[in-house]
Order: sequence, then C-alpha cells, then structure tokens
Amino acid sequence: MPELQRTPERFATEEYEARLAGTRARMARQGLDALIVSDPSNMAWLTGYDGWSFYVHQCVIVGPSGPPVWFGRGQDAQGALRTVWMPEDAIIGYPDHYVQSTERHPMEYLAARLTDLGWNRGTIGVEMDNYWYSAKANACLAAGMPDARLTDAASLVNWQRAVKTEKELEYMRKAARIVERMHRRIADKVEVGMRKCDLVAEIYDAGLRYDEWSGHGGDYPAIVPLLPSGPDAGAPHLTWDDQPMKPEEGTFFEIAGCYQRYHVPLSRTIFLGTPPDAMLEAEKAVLEGMDEGLEAARAGNTCEDVANAFFRVLDRHGIVKDNRTGYPIGLSYPPDWGERTMSLRRGDKTVLKPGMTFHFMTGLWMDDWGYETTESIIITDGAPDLFCTLPRRMLVKG
Repeated sequence: MPELQRTPERFATEEYEARLAGTRARMARQGLDALIVSDPSNMAWLTGYDGWSFYVHQCVIVGPSGPPVWFGRGQDAQGALRTVWMPEDAIIGYPDHYVQSTERHPMEYLAARLTDLGWNRGTIGVEMDNYWYSAKANACLAAGMPDARLTDAASLVNWQRAVKTEKELEYMRKAARIVERMHRRIADKVEVGMRKCDLVAEIYDAGLRYDEWSGHGGDYPAIVPLLPSGPDAGAPHLTWDDQPMKPEEGTFFEIAGCYQRYHVPLSRTIFLGTPPDAMLEAEKAVLEGMDEGLEAARAGNTCEDVANAFFRVLDRHGIVKDNRTGYPIGLSYPPDWGERTMSLRRGDKTVLKPGMTFHFMTGLWMDDWGYETTESIIITDGAPDLFCTLPRRMLVKG
C-alpha cells in the first residue's frame, strides 16, 4: 500500500491542542463528561476536518482525555484521514446503509461506538440549537445511551473561537485581499444592461481565481453573493436572477472573501444613475454612525457600546434600524459566515477583547430601497484594525 499523503495542516498541532484544552476547561465548568460537536465550523476548528459532507450526520466527540474523535460517513473517513491532526484510530466511519435510511440512524451507530469507548455515561453536551443536529439525531442518541444525560451545549465551542490567533488573522487578512478584489471587479464591470447572473460570474471568478501577485486563490464562501436592486434591496437576503441591471437603481453587494474557510465580509452600494436625496442623506448618517461605532469598538468596551454609539447617530437623523449592527466572523461553513455567539446590539454586555473579529453590519433596508456600507474589524486595545481599505462610500455610475 502506498504511504498516505495527508493534506498539510492549516495550523500547528500545538494550536489544535491548545484549542482542545480550552474546550475541555469550559466543559469542566459546565459539568460535562463528554461533548458531541456537529457544527462543521467547530469540527474543523477542533480537528482540521474540511469537506462538503455536512449534508449527512457527522460530528466530533471530545471525551475526557486523548485527542478528539471524528465520526462520519464511511466514505468521508478518507477525507478525515487526510485533513485532521489526530491519528487514524481517532476516526470512526459508519456504513453507508445508515445514510438517509428510514430503518436505522447514524446516531444509533455512534451510541454503540461511544459505549465501546466507555463514554456512554454521565452528562454529555450536544449542540441542540444549530443547523446540523436534528431532533431525530438527539432522540436516537438518547435511546442508545440510557445511562447518559444529554444536555444542550450549543455555542460552547463557538465561544472558544472568539479571540483569533495570529495564524487565524493571517488567513483573514488574505480573505480581505480577496474581497477587495471582488469589489473592484464589480465596480469595473457593473453597468446598465448587464445581466445579474453574468455579474455574479465575475464576482465568483474574482473570489476564487489564483492571484500570482498575492500567491493564493480563494475558497467558497459560506453565503452566496447578495445583490438585490431597487425596491428588492429593501430585503437583505435576496440573491440574483438573469435579468439586466436597470438604470436609476441602487444595488448593494454583500459578499465575502474566503481563504482556508476564514471569511471577511464587506458590503458596498452602487447606484446606476443619480441617487435620490433620501439615499444620500441616509449614507451620510450611516458613515457618521460608523465613525462613532468604530471609535467605541475597542477592548474593554462592550458589544452594546458599539451598537449604542452607532444607533445614537441614526436616532439623531430620524432613521430607524430595528436589527443588530454586527456579529463575529471567522471560520465558517454554509449556510452562515457568522459565529453565532455575541452581537453588536443594545443589551449585549459581552466585553470586547483584543483579537475578536466582527462584521460591522450597518445596512439599512427601507420600504423601496436598501443601502449597505460595512467594515470587518479586529478589536485591539485602541482603535480597531480594519481588514479592508476599500473607500467607504457609495459608487455612482452614470
């Protein structure tokens, strides 16, 4: 048999071990004997696993000692073997007749394997409130381990990811160069009559193609490009169609550069024609509010402090924004590039720490138009570092 060629590790083994130690410390504080992690971002953060296999049941188990254990579909165990930092005996694949079966469930197989390991007793944390762990999975796991008490540990690992290491920030800075390139391509190509699907093709090309100057290409982002125009821009999460771009309409472009699964989102707005006064006045308020919010976005302050600084400016201008104004970013898989922990909003008392990273999402979605100019930032002891250097203004093209 030829020797297995593993994918080069994205992080040193020592960094993975530090992540594991921090996770176990949090588990101990919550009284957990074991932890079952099904969020693919958390799986990757703990083990290095990277594959498009989250459409079937999979997880990583953190037991009381030793390395984490990867569990997933048998054919995906080959991918685990090539990407995780753990030894081969920490990889468990289940037979394919468990996949999307009405007669058996992968969690029944997992319960049997955990019983073999002696991890089928005590208090076991599971991520009950995420996209990848189903009610059926929880029921089957509970039935297969009657001596265990399953308890919700959603976001336990997510919170461990909040402060980024230098290597993580290095990957995010590369993602920032990619998203800048994507926005420059949009600004260069967009024009009245261009079909949106063709513009999206340009966005993907700019986001993925290898760049000789930077020495890296891009990864697929966790969210597709969002680019509604005119009245549709009053809805924040519409995608695209094959219709031509129209004159006298504004379009916001919410996109992200992605490198090694690390994301840096950035939004800008383009108006093809002459922007209405209401939109120009709103932009003035948003940019002023962003300056105030960025001034407050420093270690020792809270998420709420950033939100309050921004919203005070909107209030002075008579603008109502009834949603949060930012969220943490970093390593992610579809369908979301946020980390699903804290939020930049009123009432969130989370204290900011150096190395935290956020998408400062100041978008406005009104009845018949929308506007987005955003920044992705790194929290420091002083003013935050901006990942990107793209001009912070609406681009007007006649």
